[in-house]
Amino acid sequence: MKSFHSNPRGSGYLNRRDMLQQAGAGFGSLALASLMQQVGGAAGASDGFPKGPHHTPTAKSVIFLFMEGGPSHIDLFDPKPELEKLAGKPLPESFGPIITPMGEYDAPLMPSKRKWAQHGQSGLWVSDWLPHTAEHADDLAVIRSCWANGLNHSNGVCQMNSGSILGGRPSLGSWVTYGLGTANENLPAFVVIEDGDGHVINGPRNWSAGFMPASHQGIALNGSKSPIDFLKTPDKVGADRQAAKLRLLNDINRQHQAERSGDSELEARINSYELAFRMQAQAPEAVDLSQETERTQAMYGIDDKETASFGKNCLLARRLVERGVRFVQLYHGAGSKWDSHSAIEKNHGKMCMTSDKPVAGLLKDLKERGLLDSTLVVWGGEFGRTPMSEKGDGRDHNAYGFTMWMAGGGVRGGQTIGKTDEIGLHAIEDRLHVHDLHATILHMLGVDHWKLVYSHQGRPERATQNEGNVCKKLLKNA
Repeated sequence: MKSFHSNPRGSGYLNRRDMLQQAGAGFGSLALASLMQQVGGAAGASDGFPKGPHHTPTAKSVIFLFMEGGPSHIDLFDPKPELEKLAGKPLPESFGPIITPMGEYDAPLMPSKRKWAQHGQSGLWVSDWLPHTAEHADDLAVIRSCWANGLNHSNGVCQMNSGSILGGRPSLGSWVTYGLGTANENLPAFVVIEDGDGHVINGPRNWSAGFMPASHQGIALNGSKSPIDFLKTPDKVGADRQAAKLRLLNDINRQHQAERSGDSELEARINSYELAFRMQAQAPEAVDLSQETERTQAMYGIDDKETASFGKNCLLARRLVERGVRFVQLYHGAGSKWDSHSAIEKNHGKMCMTSDKPVAGLLKDLKERGLLDSTLVVWGGEFGRTPMSEKGDGRDHNAYGFTMWMAGGGVRGGQTIGKTDEIGLHAIEDRLHVHDLHATILHMLGVDHWKLVYSHQGRPERATQNEGNVCKKLLKNA
């Protein structure tokens, strides 16, 4: 190995790339292999934005339970008796034409096969596909009037994350870290967890920082036995040696950065090395689910192979917010597994079975620990599904009207907000666009979406793209 000289023009100079390649094994003990392409973490003070809320927050953190693929609202939270009467008939002309990714849609109406019941003191309607979630009806604010612009999974997921159907804008979690910074400098402020062996459509673009400094990106953990790859330091590498390697790498990076001051990716990379070093002290404990009691693990369904995977991710989310992580996004059905163009009974039956108990366990656990009041839990997908059938036993995408719910974090539970028309196709009352949802989530965190501004190419950019209104009906103390 060549010697390193401080003179960058020296004859024995080892350039940055050669140094990293030749010393790569030495740095393998840092938790960087999984971070190199998912650079993220705490918001830094260098971007010039004063971290802190604009008003008193009702929530300290967010857990976003993203059901990827589009759960059917009319089979879960929005019963439509009228569909029974119109079963097999074409969509009335008063509702059409309906445009889908496949063009104009013409198919017979299909009623839900679910059994419905009212739950809790509030009498909230929930189908028999979600019996465990139904037990928490009085904590839920079910929003039946959501709508979006994305007609396919790619632009729908992109919009639910960033507010735009086009890639390139910061994700909601990135805006949160930009506006509020971190509450724990030893853990990332924004964490994403994909479930099973699936990969979310669009990949890291969903938790990208877009045009903001890359340090605001989310860090992706994998839903496995070891959520963070290469986190554990080899036994033969001591703390002094580890710190010395980090200092050397930092010196080289800073030299390289001196001539590239506008490269936020490089600054984020430097921050990620430093964060990874700090994470080695605290992150192993944070992701160690074996510390939890058998009762707690059973609450999340970890003792059942059908619910174990998502149950572990939900429990991990609770442990992360408990330790100061501001924004945790969990994907259930990564790879559009909630998509059900055919055989919706089989598809949704399985997806509900594997997610229902873990979600209910999360709500119960947060409540028992006194964390639900300070943690905003959001449930939903990129859109809903049509009342018209597809392939005889499935449903197509529906961004015109669908359901999401929120709980905790200052939400007034036990209520239904808005409604769709009599067949569940269009949102018609108290309509909430994705921008409205994002504005409301930010509001609960103490952030005014109109005041949260990032200057990009001379333009004042906002998380809600100069749109959106806070839904006051959702707020407990409005």
